[in-house]
Amino acid sequence: MKLLIFGATGGTGKLVVEQALSKGFGVTAFLRNPEKLSLSDPRLSIVKGDVLQQSTIDAIMPGHDAVICCLGAPANKAFRLRSEGTKNILSAMKKYGVTRFICQTSLGFGDSETLLNNTSFIFRKIIVPLLLKTTFAEHSIQEKTIAESDVNWTIVRPGIMVDTAYTGAYKHGFDYTDKSVKVKIARADVAHFMLEQLNNKIYNKKTTGISY
Repeated sequence: MKLLIFGATGGTGKLVVEQALSKGFGVTAFLRNPEKLSLSDPRLSIVKGDVLQQSTIDAIMPGHDAVICCLGAPANKAFRLRSEGTKNILSAMKKYGVTRFICQTSLGFGDSETLLNNTSFIFRKIIVPLLLKTTFAEHSIQEKTIAESDVNWTIVRPGIMVDTAYTGAYKHGFDYTDKSVKVKIARADVAHFMLEQLNNKIYNKKTTGISY
């Protein structure tokens, strides 16, 4: 299987690339700044492009079996990258007949907003309304675009991501009113779960949270 990965220099995206290569997948990393990905593997191709420029996505899409999207941006620079980038990715997928799409968004907005009650006062009352408002708005548009597309999609909503080791002991498919959910997850576990969905039909055309 050959994967096309967007957001491959981000904290989660880079781990998706590393884990995919370790599983024997062929990987194309689509990057605005290729020099930021310091990985080398015979199965890895690094391509320079901009998700806000449709032509650069169209040029690389043919020949891939699935797309994994981990697009992200600093909270103060979140405008349009996820929503417009995802729209362009889906357009290229439709054009070239690529049907499997796995996308990382976030817990804490839309129907998962209830889970913010499981987080600290500072996070839900200060960080979310002041720093993550634009990011959550982008995710909302992004998810709507995905749900309305013709591809076989899975949306993965992680809790607050941390740079700790892979555990494999995470929860998914939980009710958003579950007070035991910690709303925290290692990026390595998120990467693992996203790759697992390539051969898992449980969340086809569905959204799922992932957390401890």
